[in-house]
Amino acid sequence: MKWVISFLLISCSLVFGQASSNSARQDLSTLHGRPEPPMLGIHWARGFDPFARSNEAKNAPARKSPNMTYHGGKIMPTSVSKNIFWGSSWNNSAFVGDKISGLDSWYTGFSASNYAKTSDEYTGTNGQVGDSTVNQGWIIDTSTPANGSSTSAILAEVCKQITNGSITADPNGNGYYPVYVDVKRGNAGYCAYHSAGTCNGQLVQFAFFFNLDGDPGCDPVDTTTGHSQGLAALSNVSGHELSEARTDPASPGAWYDSRGQENGDKCAWTFNVPSVAFSNGSQWKIQGEWSNAAYAAGTGYPNSSGQRGCLDGH
Repeated sequence: MKWVISFLLISCSLVFGQASSNSARQDLSTLHGRPEPPMLGIHWARGFDPFARSNEAKNAPARKSPNMTYHGGKIMPTSVSKNIFWGSSWNNSAFVGDKISGLDSWYTGFSASNYAKTSDEYTGTNGQVGDSTVNQGWIIDTSTPANGSSTSAILAEVCKQITNGSITADPNGNGYYPVYVDVKRGNAGYCAYHSAGTCNGQLVQFAFFFNLDGDPGCDPVDTTTGHSQGLAALSNVSGHELSEARTDPASPGAWYDSRGQENGDKCAWTFNVPSVAFSNGSQWKIQGEWSNAAYAAGTGYPNSSGQRGCLDGH
């Protein structure tokens, strides 16, 4: 996939391809014609509706229940994460600002937080999603320019860090390695995604994040926590992707709805309170995550479609 993906191309792909109402997960990784790990749980930029074209179709059939259904795969009972900051700018203190230390605090505080517990109702063939996670810190890689042109490029960066010993892959397949690059998203219609692949036969989960500094399309507009705009944007999309990786990590898929949306997708760009406290006391403006149980009980807050199934653990 090239850096610049036009909104028209994305819209057409979604209407005629993976994210139509065929219960297939959203995936743009095949647009460039090469086999790739899937691009899942795409965090679309604010205001971009990947279903706009299909929603306009006349005589569309009645929508199914908004709840997610189980598709037979594994979940992540826990996650063992280590952040990868890729690109030369991560050696520039002015660019880094509070982002590296802030994201380290974010992943530490996520464990045992009420926000993590918003996903603990979901089960798979290997058990149930739990709220306990492990943060192993971070790596800065300035040895090569960051390359976010494809999911395989991001997986290759993760495998590189495993091969050189900077990461010890979790033997149970619960390793989650977010890759934060220093490249802007340009005209790409999304802010981040998650995926899965193998490194020397070991299953790994990973995620990709653009540089979101000064990017209004991926900005949660945090005015209360004191974080920089860039950190606030990355922390919000990080919650989206980690929650999805835990509930719908890899083939054949676990939890998503009839339109292919995962729990983060269903509550994207909806905020119930100005900030949410994590277990280490840090505060974050962060979107909620979809809860089937909350929707059934009517106890969630509404998503952008007015469906009351979102929880943020505040």
